[in-house]
Order: sequence, then structure tokens, then C-alpha cells
Amino acid sequence: MRSQYVFTSESVSEGHPDKVADQISDAIVDLFLSKDPEARVACETLTTTQLVVLAGEIRCKGIFENGEWAEGALAEIERTVRDVVKRIGYQQDGFHWETFEFINRLHAQSAHIAQGVDASGNKDEGAGDQGIMFGFACDETPDLMPATLDYSHKILHRLAQDRHSGAAPFLEPDAKSQVTLRFENGEPVAAAAVVVSTQHKVGYDAGEKEAELKAYVKNVVTEVLPAGFVTDETVFHINPTGSFEIGGPDGDAGLTGRKIIVDTYGGASPHGGGAFSGKDPTKVDRSAAYVTRYLAKNVVAAGLAKRCTIQVSYAIGVSAPLSLYIDTHGTGSVTDAELEAAVTKVAAEKLGGLTPRGIRVGLGLNKPIYATTAAYGHFGRKPEGDTFPWERTDLIDALKAALA
Repeated sequence: MRSQYVFTSESVSEGHPDKVADQISDAIVDLFLSKDPEARVACETLTTTQLVVLAGEIRCKGIFENGEWAEGALAEIERTVRDVVKRIGYQQDGFHWETFEFINRLHAQSAHIAQGVDASGNKDEGAGDQGIMFGFACDETPDLMPATLDYSHKILHRLAQDRHSGAAPFLEPDAKSQVTLRFENGEPVAAAAVVVSTQHKVGYDAGEKEAELKAYVKNVVTEVLPAGFVTDETVFHINPTGSFEIGGPDGDAGLTGRKIIVDTYGGASPHGGGAFSGKDPTKVDRSAAYVTRYLAKNVVAAGLAKRCTIQVSYAIGVSAPLSLYIDTHGTGSVTDAELEAAVTKVAAEKLGGLTPRGIRVGLGLNKPIYATTAAYGHFGRKPEGDTFPWERTDLIDALKAALA
């Protein structure tokens, strides 16, 4: 690994048009799983000026069975979608939670996909698709996440909190951040550059109001980053294009699944290419990415490596993974081959293996826990109750025992 370098990651807020789409899609997943833990959902969302469109394939007891909608289901879906947009805070002429046009094009899951995914007879539940998935962890932050992404998320989360509380009434929902850190001896030591573009109320693009907004953002960045990271040499770009009054779906169309690097590791790790939001946990794009994060985080938390990347691969309709690969980037206290054997053993003991069913049951993924994942990252979050179970560090002893 290089010892001295600069690295950058970006994040987007809950009001970014793509994140609006992600949150709507995951709200639909939660709605369906609340009715039926075995629901099948692949929900894509399009957002644009005064319009939200749902499309995808579904199956769910109590909502959509045998090609028919249950009584009241269509109204409940629309209410769920509008509630997401209302919570985010869009009440603008170009995108208002109460008045946008809503189109629902969800339909029945393909029978040919279902026959591969569903368990039947002696056949175990298969993967919902082919593909490769990656998990990653590093010791750059207490959350064992890449520091550049962690701070990018936290800056925008703070802006959203202040907007919702009224502490920053000049902010609107859409925003993006980007943090560039300088690394020495492989450790982050200072902020080389910070970019924040935030939608704002009318008039906050000139004069005293613009100065107020920029001073506020600089203060948030200084408070979020570790003490001493912001120096006189830190370059700030705050709303570098000038005015940012038109934003969200009115300013740019949004689609589910377009922020996969924001959702994961900010470019610090490979990505298999599959998005998470809008998918039930039989889809290994989602569940296998969660379990590999879980395993990688426990490897780093156990002190077995400073950085850990784990890859798994699947074939559609096949339950067992095709491969497991671990790379500790030269930071491991044991060989990567030894770690692969230990992780495989622990996954079998604690999760029932890395099959789709083993992952879902072992991590408790068949629950309505996904709405909170769809903004500010799926990883590096605090596990509470049923939420973010892949962020627990409860495999440390088992991993150490497997290597003894």
C-alpha cells in the first residue's frame, strides 16, 4: 500500500433526486416485508418534475397475490410514497409531496425467476441473480469505514438535521458533499479540500445571506472532521456554481440505484455493480454485500487486519456461492488463505453458511429495516435493534478461535 497520498469520496443528501428514488424504493420494500416476510420485491423509482413512477416485479401476501391487488393496496402504496417525500421535506412548486403525479407500474414477478429463487422439494432457495459482491472494512474511523466517505456522509447528515430542526432554515433538501483527505503513513491526517453544494432558499446566493450560508457550512465541516483536520491550507468550494435554488427531482431526474459508490465505500473498495435499494433480501446484490461487510468488519475489529476486502460470487437459482476471496492488502496478521478458511468456518457456524437463506436468516434480513439504509450509506451505521445487523462486531471471538 502507498503510505502518502490524497484520496476523495463523495456523498449526497436524502433530498438528492437519486436518493429520493432510493428511499421510495426501500419504503416499498419495507411495506411489503411488513405484510409478508417472504415477499419478493424489485422496485425501481423514477423521479422528475412533479412526477414519481414505480416499476418492477413483486409478489406479496396481503398486497399482490395471483396477479391481483388486495383491497386498499394501491392507495397504501401511494400513501407510502408521498409520506417519504413529505418526510424529506419537498413542498416546492416543482416537486411537492401532496401534488406530484404518481404512476404505479409494479407487476407480478416472473415465474421463471421465481422457480430459480424459491425453495422446492430438495432444492434450497437459490440466489436471485448471478453476480459478484464485495464487502470492505478499514481502521480509518471508529466505524471501520473509509474516512473520506464517513465524513462526507456526516457533513450532509448534519445539514439535514439542522434543516429539519430549524437551526438552518435557509437550507433546502438537495445537497452533495466531497471530502479529499491527505494521508501520511497510510493514516488520514488533514483535509486537503472540501466541496459542499447545498440547495438553499431564495436570496442566499449573494451578499450577506450568501456569506451566512458559507460560514455555516464551514463551521459544520470543521465540527464534523477530527480536530486539526481543517487548516489554513484546506480548500473550500461551497456552492461553486453560484445559485442552487432549483434542486431535487425538479432540477434533475432521479433513479433508483445510481449512487452505488455513495452507498458503499466511496471508491475505496471494488464494487460488484449491483444496487441495493428496492430489492428484497433474496437478491444477493443486497444480502451478500451486507454479509461480506459484516465479515470484513469483524476481521478488522478483531485486529486480524487493518484493511479487508471480501468478494463472493453467485449463479442465479443456485444456493451455494461459487467463490470466496479475501484480500487484507498486506495488513493481515495471518495469511489471506488462512483467513478465508476461518471466515468460511465461522459463516457456516454462525449464519448457516453463505447461501441466500443462511444470510437472510442469520442476519435477520426478512424484516422492514431498509428505509433507514437508503440515505447516508448502508455501512458504518449504528446497529440498533433489528436495524443494521451487518454492522455488529459479534464474530470476533469466533474468528480468533477458528485461527487458533
